[in-house]
Amino acid sequence: MNTVTRAGIGLHVLGALYLLLATPDARAWLEATMSGHMLVQIPLLAALGFVACRLLPDAWQEALLAAAGGPIPHVVVALFASSWWMLPRALDEAFANLTVEAAKFVSLPALVGLPLALAWRRLGTIGHGFIWTNFISMLAVLGWLYIAAPVRVCNSYLVDQQESAGWLMVKLALLLFAGWLASLFVGGSPENDASLSRPTAPPETADTPPIPISAPR
Repeated sequence: MNTVTRAGIGLHVLGALYLLLATPDARAWLEATMSGHMLVQIPLLAALGFVACRLLPDAWQEALLAAAGGPIPHVVVALFASSWWMLPRALDEAFANLTVEAAKFVSLPALVGLPLALAWRRLGTIGHGFIWTNFISMLAVLGWLYIAAPVRVCNSYLVDQQESAGWLMVKLALLLFAGWLASLFVGGSPENDASLSRPTAPPETADTPPIPISAPR
C-alpha cells in the first residue's frame, strides 16, 4: 500500500469520525458535562484538523504555509482561536446557539489543528516550547479559576461540574508539563542521532607533486 492510498484511507477515517462527533447524540453526550465539552470534544476537533493536515501531500502543506507568510501567523491564529473556545462565554453560546455550535465544529479543525500542523515542522525547540508553555499555563489558570470561583462562571453547567472540570484541567496541566520536561531530557532528534553515529570520512588532501631534493655537493 503506497503513501497516497494510506493518506486517502486516513482522511476518510477522520471524516467519518468528524461526522460522528457532529451527530446530535454524540454532541449531547459530550456536552452534558463541562469536562466532556472542554477536555474531550474540543481537543478531539482540533486533533482531527491537525492529523488531517499531516496526511496532505507535502507540496500542499508547503503551499498553505507560504500562503499565510510562514509559521508565525499560523501559530498566532491557532492560539487566539483555541483561547476563545476555552472561555466560559464561548461554551455557553455554543451550548445554546446552533450557529455558534457549527462555528465551533468548523473553526477548531481549520483554525487550531490545521495551522498548528503546518507550523509545527518549521518551529524549532524554542517554538515548540512556547506553544507548550502557553497551552499548559492557560489550562492551569482556567482550571484554578473554575475551582476558586464562588459562583458559576459558565451558566450551562452546575458548580460541581465546574469544580470537577477545574481539577481535571489542573491535573492535566501538571501531567503535560511533566511529560514535556521529560521529553526535553530523554528525547533526541533522529537526525542528530544519525549524524552522530555516521562515520566521518578522512579529509581529502590535494595531490601535490613530490619536491625533488638535491644531494649536497
